[in-house]
Amino acid sequence: MQSIYEKYQLKHVINASGRMTMLGVSTPAPDVVERVAYGLTNYFEIKDLVNKTGEFIAQLLDIEDAVVVSCASAGIAQAVAAVIVKDDEDLLLNLHSSDKPVPREIILPKGHNVNFGAPVDTMVTLGGGKVIEAGFANECSAAQLAAKITPQTAAILYIKSHHTVQKSMLTVSDAVSVAREHQLPLIVDAAAEEDLTTYYRAGADLVIYSGAKAIEGPTSGLVLGKKTYVEWVKRQSLGIGRAMKVGKEGILGLTLAIEHYLTATKETGAEMANRMDKFVCDLNTIPAISAQIVWDAAGRDIARTEISFDEKQIGKTTYQIMSELKQGDTAIYFREYKANEGKAEVDVRSVSNEQLDVISERIRLLVKGM
Repeated sequence: MQSIYEKYQLKHVINASGRMTMLGVSTPAPDVVERVAYGLTNYFEIKDLVNKTGEFIAQLLDIEDAVVVSCASAGIAQAVAAVIVKDDEDLLLNLHSSDKPVPREIILPKGHNVNFGAPVDTMVTLGGGKVIEAGFANECSAAQLAAKITPQTAAILYIKSHHTVQKSMLTVSDAVSVAREHQLPLIVDAAAEEDLTTYYRAGADLVIYSGAKAIEGPTSGLVLGKKTYVEWVKRQSLGIGRAMKVGKEGILGLTLAIEHYLTATKETGAEMANRMDKFVCDLNTIPAISAQIVWDAAGRDIARTEISFDEKQIGKTTYQIMSELKQGDTAIYFREYKANEGKAEVDVRSVSNEQLDVISERIRLLVKGM
Protein backbone atom coordinates (compact mmCIF):
# COMPACT_ATOMS: atom_id res chain seq x y z
CA MET A 1 0.00 0.00 0.00
CA GLN A 2 1.25 3.47 -0.89
CA SER A 3 2.25 5.37 2.24
CA ILE A 4 1.04 8.85 3.14
CA TYR A 5 4.62 10.07 2.64
CA GLU A 6 4.64 8.67 -0.91
CA LYS A 7 1.12 9.74 -1.81
CA TYR A 8 1.68 13.38 -0.90
CA GLN A 9 5.42 13.43 -1.56
CA LEU A 10 6.24 14.24 2.05
CA LYS A 11 9.56 13.88 3.81
CA HIS A 12 10.14 11.59 6.75
CA VAL A 13 11.17 13.59 9.81
CA ILE A 14 13.45 12.88 12.75
CA ASN A 15 12.16 15.26 15.40
CA ALA A 16 15.12 16.16 17.60
CA SER A 17 13.70 19.60 18.33
CA GLY A 18 11.16 18.57 20.96
CA ARG A 19 7.39 19.03 21.11
CA MET A 20 7.18 21.55 18.30
CA THR A 21 3.97 22.67 16.57
CA MET A 22 5.66 22.92 13.17
CA LEU A 23 6.39 19.17 13.24
CA GLY A 24 3.05 18.01 14.64
CA VAL A 25 4.04 18.29 18.32
CA SER A 26 3.79 14.69 19.61
CA THR A 27 2.44 11.20 18.91
CA PRO A 28 -0.49 10.15 21.13
CA ALA A 29 -0.72 6.62 22.53
CA PRO A 30 -2.76 4.06 20.55
CA ASP A 31 -5.74 4.11 22.93
CA VAL A 32 -5.87 7.92 22.71
CA VAL A 33 -5.91 7.61 18.92
CA GLU A 34 -8.72 5.06 19.30
CA ARG A 35 -10.67 7.47 21.53
CA VAL A 36 -10.22 10.22 18.92
CA ALA A 37 -11.62 7.86 16.27
CA TYR A 38 -14.58 7.07 18.55
CA GLY A 39 -15.27 10.77 18.91
CA LEU A 40 -15.17 11.25 15.15
CA THR A 41 -17.72 8.53 14.51
CA ASN A 42 -20.30 9.34 17.19
CA TYR A 43 -22.61 12.23 18.07
CA PHE A 44 -22.87 14.13 21.35
CA GLU A 45 -24.60 17.17 22.79
CA ILE A 46 -21.50 19.31 22.59
CA LYS A 47 -22.29 21.62 25.48
CA ASP A 48 -22.87 18.59 27.68
CA LEU A 49 -19.66 16.98 26.42
CA VAL A 50 -17.70 20.15 27.22
CA ASN A 51 -19.17 20.43 30.72
CA LYS A 52 -18.95 16.75 31.66
CA THR A 53 -15.38 16.24 30.44
CA GLY A 54 -14.38 19.48 32.16
CA GLU A 55 -15.87 18.20 35.41
CA PHE A 56 -14.09 14.87 34.95
CA ILE A 57 -10.72 16.56 34.37
CA ALA A 58 -11.30 18.84 37.37
CA GLN A 59 -11.93 15.81 39.57
CA LEU A 60 -8.78 14.12 38.29
CA LEU A 61 -6.70 17.18 39.12
CA ASP A 62 -8.60 18.17 42.27
CA ILE A 63 -9.29 21.67 40.97
CA GLU A 64 -12.43 23.78 40.56
CA ASP A 65 -13.04 23.49 36.82
CA ALA A 66 -11.51 22.90 33.40
CA VAL A 67 -12.37 23.15 29.72
CA VAL A 68 -10.78 21.68 26.60
CA VAL A 69 -10.06 24.22 23.85
CA SER A 70 -8.53 23.92 20.39
CA CYS A 71 -4.94 24.79 21.41
CA ALA A 72 -2.97 26.76 23.98
CA SER A 73 -2.91 29.88 21.79
CA ALA A 74 -6.69 29.80 21.57
CA GLY A 75 -6.67 29.39 25.34
CA ILE A 76 -4.80 32.69 25.73
CA ALA A 77 -7.21 34.54 23.43
CA GLN A 78 -10.31 33.09 25.09
CA ALA A 79 -8.98 33.63 28.60
CA VAL A 80 -8.30 37.28 27.80
CA ALA A 81 -11.78 37.67 26.29
CA ALA A 82 -13.25 35.96 29.34
CA VAL A 83 -11.81 38.43 31.86
CA ILE A 84 -12.88 41.37 29.68
CA VAL A 85 -16.38 40.19 28.76
CA LYS A 86 -17.29 38.32 31.96
CA ASP A 87 -21.12 38.03 31.93
CA ASP A 88 -21.75 40.96 29.56
CA GLU A 89 -24.00 39.67 26.76
CA ASP A 90 -23.39 42.69 24.52
CA LEU A 91 -19.61 42.44 24.80
CA LEU A 92 -19.77 38.70 24.16
CA LEU A 93 -21.28 39.39 20.74
CA ASN A 94 -19.52 42.69 19.98
CA LEU A 95 -16.13 42.34 21.66
CA HIS A 96 -14.10 44.18 19.02
CA SER A 97 -16.68 46.68 17.81
CA SER A 98 -18.03 47.80 21.17
CA ASP A 99 -16.81 51.08 22.64
CA LYS A 100 -18.15 50.17 26.06
CA PRO A 101 -15.69 51.56 28.67
CA VAL A 102 -14.55 48.33 30.32
CA PRO A 103 -10.99 47.46 31.38
CA ARG A 104 -9.08 45.88 28.51
CA GLU A 105 -5.43 46.24 29.48
CA ILE A 106 -3.48 43.03 30.04
CA ILE A 107 -0.21 43.53 31.89
CA LEU A 108 2.70 41.17 31.35
CA PRO A 109 6.47 41.41 31.83
CA LYS A 110 8.17 42.89 28.79
CA GLY A 111 10.45 39.83 28.58
CA HIS A 112 7.33 37.65 28.29
CA ASN A 113 5.96 39.43 25.22
CA VAL A 114 7.61 36.93 22.89
CA ASN A 115 7.01 35.15 19.61
CA PHE A 116 6.38 31.47 20.39
CA GLY A 117 5.53 30.73 16.74
CA ALA A 118 3.08 33.63 16.80
CA PRO A 119 3.22 36.76 18.96
CA VAL A 120 1.75 36.74 22.47
CA ASP A 121 0.53 40.25 21.67
CA THR A 122 -1.56 38.88 18.78
CA MET A 123 -3.31 36.36 21.02
CA VAL A 124 -4.13 39.10 23.54
CA THR A 125 -5.44 41.35 20.77
CA LEU A 126 -7.61 38.53 19.40
CA GLY A 127 -9.12 38.33 22.88
CA GLY A 128 -10.00 42.02 22.78
CA GLY A 129 -7.17 43.04 25.07
CA LYS A 130 -4.34 45.54 24.90
CA VAL A 131 -0.87 44.50 26.02
CA ILE A 132 0.82 46.69 28.61
CA GLU A 133 4.47 45.74 29.13
CA ALA A 134 5.99 45.95 32.59
CA GLY A 135 9.67 46.27 33.40
CA PHE A 136 12.37 45.84 30.79
CA ALA A 137 13.41 43.17 28.31
CA ASN A 138 15.95 41.84 30.80
CA GLU A 139 14.17 42.39 34.12
CA CYS A 140 10.78 42.68 35.74
CA SER A 141 10.08 42.81 39.45
CA ALA A 142 6.80 42.60 41.33
CA ALA A 143 7.01 46.34 41.95
CA GLN A 144 7.49 47.06 38.24
CA LEU A 145 4.49 44.87 37.43
CA ALA A 146 2.33 46.59 40.03
CA ALA A 147 3.37 50.03 38.79
CA LYS A 148 1.55 49.43 35.49
CA ILE A 149 -1.81 48.70 37.11
CA THR A 150 -4.56 51.28 36.44
CA PRO A 151 -8.38 51.27 36.51
CA GLN A 152 -8.13 50.03 32.90
CA THR A 153 -6.32 46.83 33.88
CA ALA A 154 -8.33 43.68 33.19
CA ALA A 155 -5.78 41.03 34.17
CA ILE A 156 -2.14 40.11 34.61
CA LEU A 157 -0.64 37.58 32.17
CA TYR A 158 2.41 35.47 32.95
CA ILE A 159 4.09 33.35 30.25
CA LYS A 160 5.93 30.35 31.70
CA SER A 161 8.07 29.24 28.77
CA HIS A 162 11.62 28.65 27.58
CA HIS A 163 10.89 31.33 24.96
CA THR A 164 10.78 34.06 27.60
CA VAL A 165 13.61 35.85 29.36
CA GLN A 166 14.55 33.74 32.38
CA LYS A 167 16.91 36.02 34.33
CA SER A 168 15.82 38.78 36.69
CA MET A 169 12.12 37.96 36.25
CA LEU A 170 9.50 37.77 38.95
CA THR A 171 8.09 34.32 39.75
CA VAL A 172 4.52 33.14 39.34
CA SER A 173 4.13 33.45 43.11
CA ASP A 174 5.26 37.09 42.88
CA ALA A 175 2.64 37.71 40.17
CA VAL A 176 -0.01 36.03 42.32
CA SER A 177 0.81 38.39 45.19
CA VAL A 178 0.46 41.44 42.94
CA ALA A 179 -2.79 40.15 41.46
CA ARG A 180 -4.27 39.44 44.90
CA GLU A 181 -3.22 42.80 46.30
CA HIS A 182 -4.95 44.61 43.43
CA GLN A 183 -7.90 42.20 43.12
CA LEU A 184 -7.08 41.25 39.55
CA PRO A 185 -7.20 37.85 37.85
CA LEU A 186 -3.89 36.19 36.96
CA ILE A 187 -3.66 34.17 33.74
CA VAL A 188 -0.67 31.83 33.40
CA ASP A 189 0.25 30.40 30.01
CA ALA A 190 2.09 27.16 30.83
CA ALA A 191 1.72 25.57 27.41
CA ALA A 192 4.68 23.17 27.52
CA GLU A 193 4.89 22.74 31.30
CA GLU A 194 4.61 19.26 32.79
CA ASP A 195 2.92 19.86 36.16
CA LEU A 196 -0.80 20.43 35.63
CA THR A 197 -1.59 21.83 39.07
CA THR A 198 1.43 23.74 40.41
CA TYR A 199 0.42 27.18 39.10
CA TYR A 200 -3.21 26.68 40.07
CA ARG A 201 -2.05 25.73 43.57
CA ALA A 202 0.16 28.82 43.60
CA GLY A 203 -2.96 30.97 43.15
CA ALA A 204 -3.40 31.57 39.41
CA ASP A 205 -7.03 32.07 38.34
CA LEU A 206 -6.64 30.55 34.87
CA VAL A 207 -3.83 28.28 33.66
CA ILE A 208 -3.39 27.24 30.04
CA TYR A 209 -1.67 24.11 28.72
CA SER A 210 -1.06 22.59 25.32
CA GLY A 211 -2.83 19.26 25.03
CA ALA A 212 -0.31 17.94 22.51
CA LYS A 213 2.99 18.76 24.22
CA ALA A 214 3.80 17.25 27.62
CA ILE A 215 0.37 15.57 27.83
CA GLU A 216 0.84 13.98 24.37
CA GLY A 217 -2.80 14.24 23.39
CA PRO A 218 -4.30 15.31 20.06
CA THR A 219 -4.02 18.91 18.91
CA SER A 220 -5.89 20.71 21.67
CA GLY A 221 -5.49 22.90 24.73
CA LEU A 222 -6.56 22.84 28.35
CA VAL A 223 -7.74 25.82 30.39
CA LEU A 224 -8.19 25.16 34.08
CA GLY A 225 -8.75 27.27 37.13
CA LYS A 226 -11.35 28.97 39.29
CA LYS A 227 -14.90 27.99 38.35
CA THR A 228 -16.20 31.48 37.62
CA TYR A 229 -13.33 32.23 35.25
CA VAL A 230 -13.57 28.87 33.48
CA GLU A 231 -17.31 29.43 32.98
CA TRP A 232 -16.48 32.78 31.36
CA VAL A 233 -14.04 30.99 29.06
CA LYS A 234 -16.75 28.50 28.09
CA ARG A 235 -19.10 31.37 27.20
CA GLN A 236 -16.63 32.44 24.53
CA SER A 237 -17.94 29.56 22.39
CA LEU A 238 -20.69 32.07 21.51
CA GLY A 239 -18.11 34.78 20.83
CA ILE A 240 -14.54 34.62 19.54
CA GLY A 241 -14.30 30.96 20.58
CA ARG A 242 -16.58 30.01 17.71
CA ALA A 243 -13.72 30.65 15.28
CA MET A 244 -11.38 28.39 17.26
CA LYS A 245 -13.68 25.63 18.41
CA VAL A 246 -12.34 22.22 19.34
CA GLY A 247 -13.94 19.11 17.88
CA LYS A 248 -15.59 16.30 19.83
CA GLU A 249 -12.64 14.05 18.94
CA GLY A 250 -10.16 16.51 20.46
CA ILE A 251 -12.18 16.82 23.65
CA LEU A 252 -12.40 13.06 24.16
CA GLY A 253 -8.82 12.41 23.10
CA LEU A 254 -7.33 15.00 25.44
CA THR A 255 -9.50 13.89 28.37
CA LEU A 256 -8.16 10.35 28.06
CA ALA A 257 -4.60 11.59 27.49
CA ILE A 258 -4.77 13.57 30.75
CA GLU A 259 -6.07 10.53 32.61
CA HIS A 260 -3.10 8.49 31.34
CA TYR A 261 -0.62 11.33 31.86
CA LEU A 262 -1.30 11.46 35.58
CA THR A 263 -0.38 7.80 36.08
CA ALA A 264 2.19 7.17 33.33
CA THR A 265 5.85 6.58 34.12
CA LYS A 266 7.72 9.40 32.41
CA GLU A 267 11.32 9.37 31.24
CA THR A 268 13.32 11.47 33.69
CA GLY A 269 16.00 13.95 32.75
CA ALA A 270 18.62 11.60 34.23
CA GLU A 271 17.32 8.77 32.05
CA MET A 272 17.46 11.02 28.99
CA ALA A 273 21.05 11.92 29.85
CA ASN A 274 22.00 8.25 30.21
CA ARG A 275 20.38 7.45 26.88
CA MET A 276 22.43 10.18 25.21
CA ASP A 277 25.82 9.07 26.59
CA LYS A 278 26.81 7.04 23.52
CA PHE A 279 25.43 9.75 21.23
CA VAL A 280 27.56 12.44 22.91
CA CYS A 281 30.65 10.21 22.72
CA ASP A 282 30.04 9.56 19.01
CA LEU A 283 29.66 13.27 18.29
CA ASN A 284 32.85 14.10 20.14
CA THR A 285 34.83 11.87 17.77
CA ILE A 286 33.80 14.05 14.80
CA PRO A 287 36.29 16.79 13.82
CA ALA A 288 35.10 20.37 14.46
CA ILE A 289 32.26 19.10 16.68
CA SER A 290 31.92 19.10 20.46
CA ALA A 291 28.93 17.90 22.45
CA GLN A 292 27.75 17.91 26.05
CA ILE A 293 24.62 17.29 28.13
CA VAL A 294 22.69 20.43 29.10
CA TRP A 295 19.47 20.97 31.04
CA ASP A 296 16.28 22.77 30.11
CA ALA A 297 16.66 26.53 30.54
CA ALA A 298 13.12 26.91 31.91
CA GLY A 299 13.78 24.48 34.77
CA ARG A 300 11.91 21.42 33.48
CA ASP A 301 13.36 17.96 34.08
CA ILE A 302 14.60 17.62 30.50
CA ALA A 303 18.18 16.80 29.47
CA ARG A 304 19.39 17.59 25.97
CA THR A 305 22.58 17.31 23.95
CA GLU A 306 24.15 20.62 23.04
CA ILE A 307 26.25 20.42 19.87
CA SER A 308 28.83 23.11 19.16
CA PHE A 309 30.03 23.56 15.57
CA ASP A 310 33.42 25.06 14.73
CA GLU A 311 32.03 27.14 11.90
CA LYS A 312 35.44 28.39 10.78
CA GLN A 313 36.86 24.89 10.49
CA ILE A 314 33.71 23.50 8.85
CA GLY A 315 33.40 26.46 6.51
CA LYS A 316 29.67 26.86 7.09
CA THR A 317 27.46 28.66 9.56
CA THR A 318 25.35 26.66 11.96
CA TYR A 319 22.27 27.93 10.14
CA GLN A 320 23.64 26.44 6.90
CA ILE A 321 24.38 23.16 8.65
CA MET A 322 20.85 23.02 10.07
CA SER A 323 19.43 23.68 6.62
CA GLU A 324 21.47 20.89 5.03
CA LEU A 325 20.36 18.40 7.67
CA LYS A 326 16.76 19.07 6.65
CA GLN A 327 17.46 18.04 3.05
CA GLY A 328 17.15 14.58 1.55
CA ASP A 329 14.47 11.95 2.10
CA THR A 330 14.62 12.33 5.89
CA ALA A 331 14.69 15.80 7.41
CA ILE A 332 16.43 16.17 10.78
CA TYR A 333 15.20 19.02 12.96
CA PHE A 334 17.14 20.41 15.95
CA ARG A 335 16.46 23.14 18.48
CA GLU A 336 18.07 26.13 16.76
CA TYR A 337 17.63 28.88 19.37
CA LYS A 338 21.42 29.21 19.81
CA ALA A 339 22.40 28.82 16.16
CA ASN A 340 23.74 32.38 16.20
CA GLU A 341 26.24 31.14 18.82
CA GLY A 342 27.27 28.14 16.71
CA LYS A 343 25.18 25.71 18.77
CA ALA A 344 22.16 23.45 18.38
CA GLU A 345 20.37 21.19 20.82
CA VAL A 346 19.00 17.67 20.45
CA ASP A 347 15.81 16.84 22.36
CA VAL A 348 15.47 13.05 22.62
CA ARG A 349 11.92 12.80 23.92
CA SER A 350 10.64 11.93 20.43
CA VAL A 351 13.84 10.28 19.14
CA SER A 352 14.70 6.57 19.23
CA ASN A 353 18.21 5.28 19.93
CA GLU A 354 18.42 4.15 16.29
CA GLN A 355 17.57 7.68 15.14
CA LEU A 356 20.33 9.08 17.36
CA ASP A 357 22.75 6.92 15.38
CA VAL A 358 21.30 8.31 12.15
CA ILE A 359 21.77 11.87 13.40
CA SER A 360 25.41 11.39 14.40
CA GLU A 361 26.17 9.68 11.08
CA ARG A 362 24.53 12.47 9.07
CA ILE A 363 26.59 15.05 10.94
CA ARG A 364 29.75 12.98 10.39
CA LEU A 365 29.10 12.79 6.63
CA LEU A 366 28.34 16.50 6.47
CA VAL A 367 31.57 17.44 8.22
CA LYS A 368 33.56 14.88 6.23
CA GLY A 369 32.45 16.57 3.04
CA MET A 370 33.55 20.04 4.16
